[in-house]
Amino acid sequence: MKKVISLVMVMALVMCLMAGCGSNTESATTATEAPADTETAADTETEAPAEGGSFYIGGIGPITGDNAIYGLAVMNGAQIAVDEINAAGGINGYTVEYKFEDDVADGETAVNAYNNLMDWGMQVLVGPTTTGSAISVSAKVYEERVFALTPSASSPDVTAGKDNMFQLCFTDPNQGSGSAVYMGANMPEAKVAVIYRNDDAYSQGIRDTFVAEAANQNLEVVYEGTFTEDTATDFSVQLTAAQAAGADTVFLPIYYQPASVIMAQANAMGYAPTFFGVDGMDGILTLDGFDTSLAEGVMVLTPFSATAEDELTQNFVAEYNERYGETPNQFAADGYDCVYAIKQAMENAGCTPDMSAEEICDAMVEQFTSMSFSGLTGTDMTWSTAGEVSKMPVAVVIENGVYVTAE
Repeated sequence: MKKVISLVMVMALVMCLMAGCGSNTESATTATEAPADTETAADTETEAPAEGGSFYIGGIGPITGDNAIYGLAVMNGAQIAVDEINAAGGINGYTVEYKFEDDVADGETAVNAYNNLMDWGMQVLVGPTTTGSAISVSAKVYEERVFALTPSASSPDVTAGKDNMFQLCFTDPNQGSGSAVYMGANMPEAKVAVIYRNDDAYSQGIRDTFVAEAANQNLEVVYEGTFTEDTATDFSVQLTAAQAAGADTVFLPIYYQPASVIMAQANAMGYAPTFFGVDGMDGILTLDGFDTSLAEGVMVLTPFSATAEDELTQNFVAEYNERYGETPNQFAADGYDCVYAIKQAMENAGCTPDMSAEEICDAMVEQFTSMSFSGLTGTDMTWSTAGEVSKMPVAVVIENGVYVTAE
């Protein structure tokens, strides 16, 4: 009887052990199928980079809507840079994942795009592309300590009070004063009219510094006319007044869409001044339905010319043409340079993908305020602690449908 009881106890013990093993096996399977802790679950849902995996760089800009030419160019230029970097071994030996979100140049949509990218696992932001969106997103970037480098949002309000928001493009004040300095040196006898949009921070900011510096350059501003978003279809009053004032040069610190209307209406009334624009003019040659002959002789102050003969520019232009079937504009070059500037800073700081966005942000701020960077849009670029870039502009003129460096 004792042997029977002992045998039963042994069998019971074996069954318990087997049950225990079965329980562990089931738990392991469950852990594989459904993450056991909150952190792992979040990583699975958002496809965030695994420790030691890839850097996640996000982008924001308009790829649909009226301003799509800017966002598409930035997105495409940055993609070429990412592909080149990955083909060459990545950043510190790690590959780069890149995702671009459409904000249709709208501030609220841009914030939603930013949140989507953070859910995805973004560690560094290239963007936003346009000023209004960048201003809207900059508060989130600052609060959550994510490093951001905008390729083309040029208002000082984008970076004001935010130590981790940087610009690759000229600021509006620099564009305005730079244009006046160029005119003073190369067009000193010009009689200048200014037509600007007074409900747009970009246009108003450039106008203000242009007029201030024009006085220092002894340039004669003979007329100023304004418009708003709602009145950007009829410029007959402004053009008639500019012509009557004897303006032989019209400065347009505006985007290319209203500029195209101004050129067409000036041509229709027989008024043929020299038009001088800034970076917002870049894109006019690819505007659907626009007669590019009307832009012949237009001057643009820009940091990039696709006709430059250096090897870096020519290789980029050839690759962009092959991929997208068109010549890249300044915004494409800005996007490309943003990614390479980020790469340089990350390599200098020894960043790795397992670092948090905040850790990477701190390292990037330190690097950007101390390093020098050369790319498509300038050589020996440096940044102030306010996030503003220092680089030299280039004046180009449209001849036979292409930009060429002005003499």
